[in-house]
Amino acid sequence: MKYILKQIHKMKEVILDTETTGLSVKEGHRIVEIGCIELENFVPTNNNFHCYLNPERKVSEKALETHGYTDEFLSDKKKFKEIADDFLFYIKGKKLIIHNAEFDLSHLNNELKIAGKDLIDNEIIDTVVLARDKYPGSSNSLDALCKRYRIDNSKREKHTALIDCDLLSKVYINLIDQKEPKLNFSNDISNNNQALKTNISYFKKVIKPSEEEKRNHEQYLKINLKKNFFN
Repeated sequence: MKYILKQIHKMKEVILDTETTGLSVKEGHRIVEIGCIELENFVPTNNNFHCYLNPERKVSEKALETHGYTDEFLSDKKKFKEIADDFLFYIKGKKLIIHNAEFDLSHLNNELKIAGKDLIDNEIIDTVVLARDKYPGSSNSLDALCKRYRIDNSKREKHTALIDCDLLSKVYINLIDQKEPKLNFSNDISNNNQALKTNISYFKKVIKPSEEEKRNHEQYLKINLKKNFFN
């Protein structure tokens, strides 16, 4: 018997977030943290990418209030150019899921340009755009979406990349109405039912009563008929 194995295409996506020294690339701000969580068919694979970076400049006061990474803490961390190849290898061929993608991509591409690397050309899904389309006129911040979907964000005291990625992965699955991983059992059930139909044989055997069994049965009926009649 020959078995044909069908290879199932597994879609890999990356939830991505960055923290920076400030808002604007034009003002020379740089990345201080990159966090990525890989999903396969909407389920985390535990193949994460995370690093703190030395931005080679001071962190602005506003950014410090947001993420809490001090100049001293970042001073001994790797520079972006040292992790650029590992980062590009990690995201290669994967769809990137980013909240307010314009911000993160502008900073990432700026870093890649400084490092002399190719810019990001991955397929991008911006969850801010998804949220605006789904809930026009509503707040589309990560905290607001967590509240809408009753996602516990109590650990988000500061904006840190991996925590934000974890929250965004849950928000993303809700935004696309994919509450559970897609598992297609229909073909398997159909095949199994077909197999049962083809493998099970039905036997029909007629058993005739003997003459003695016939007499005993007639006698039983006569006795019970009399009882029922007189009662």
